Order: sequence, then C-alpha cells, then structure tokens
Amino acid sequence: MTEQERRFTRGLVEVRAAGDSRTIGGYAAKFNSLSRNLGGFVERIDPGFFAKSEGDGWPRAMARYNHDSNMLLGTTRAGTLRLQTDGTGLDYSVDVPAARADVYELVQRGDVSESSFAFFTFEDDWAMTDDGFPVRTLLSGQLVDVAPVNDPAYLDTSTGLRSLAQRAGADLAEVRAAADAGELKRFLGAPAPTVIPGSGQGDTHPLLAVRQRRAELMNRRTF
Repeated sequence: MTEQERRFTRGLVEVRAAGDSRTIGGYAAKFNSLSRNLGGFVERIDPGFFAKSEGDGWPRAMARYNHDSNMLLGTTRAGTLRLQTDGTGLDYSVDVPAARADVYELVQRGDVSESSFAFFTFEDDWAMTDDGFPVRTLLSGQLVDVAPVNDPAYLDTSTGLRSLAQRAGADLAEVRAAADAGELKRFLGAPAPTVIPGSGQGDTHPLLAVRQRRAELMNRRTF
C-alpha cells in the first residue's frame, strides 16, 4: 500500500436538512474531472476508484475537520457519517456533534466551503491529455477520511511522482526535477498522447494529429 494522500474539491460542502441533526456534506471527490496542475501533472479519479471501500461497507472511514485527528465529526461505524458514490463522485453527509457546533456554524456562514478526502492508492495509470500534458488516473484505492476544510492549499504529490518513477524505472529525484521543469512526459515513453475524456478535443480533430506527430518526434529526440 502506498503512502496516504489528500486531494481537495472546491466549493462543495454545505449545510443539509436532516431533522434535528446538525448535518453538513457535499462531494469529497468528483469523477472524470481533471484537477488543477499538481506540479507538472494533473489527475483524474476513475469512477471505480472507491469500489473496494464501498463494497466493504466503507470500513473505518471517518469525517474530520481539516483532517485533524482531534476534530472527529462522525464515522461510518456509528452511522453518523454516510457515504455514497454516484455519477458525479463521492458524496458524504455527516451529523456534526454538539462539541463541534462551531464547525457547523462555519459551514453555515460560508467560512468553510471546501472538502477534501484522504486515501491510499492501490492502482493508478499514467498517460497524457490530448494537449500533451501528463495525467495520472487513480484507478483503485481505499478511503481514509473525508473533511470539510478551510485551507485547500495542501498539495501532496510525492506519492504520485514516486508511482511514476517506479513505472518508468527512474530515480525519484530525477522525476521530481523533471516535474519542476515541466518535463514529466519524457518518462511516459508513449509515442503519442492518450486522449483523456473531457480534457479537450476528440480523437478525430485535425489538430490532434499534429500534436501526436509532434509528441512522436519529441520522444524520438529524447530517448
């Protein structure tokens, strides 16, 4: 199992009506949507990424404010955290305890409006968008927690880069240097970019043939 990673989803936590409970929730992750630049590559989450966790009943999954172990909001084991996947992504609802009423109020006022999830990756894949940019696809993994967050600046890309280094048989330091220089695609070893749905024009667009030919020539010069 790899090291734990975290990713953020913007603008997707809100107060939800649930009787007398202080309930908040939203999408902790969205499927098939390219992330922002994570430092030389982008990511997408495959709809099957959470299949094992969901099939196992979301074992030991928690909701924690800012991923803080001292700020527990709910658990699947107690039924105070409810998780489900749909065509959009991973949706969560959590009944905030009275001791964390301040978190509920922060969400209610709009001070906290973003979500995050922590996870372990079992399987991923590397390819390129139709614009020739490296993309990592998260294929399967295990959910650790979901979290309303007030600071989405946390970027943890070391595990992703380690995955690419292992795939390419390269030194991690070399891959990190290439990421800083925007040159990760040379480790993918593909003669033409793989088209990722939703990332740009379709594979019949005339510009794509030009991009593919350019990528092929660049790879020939690199290796």
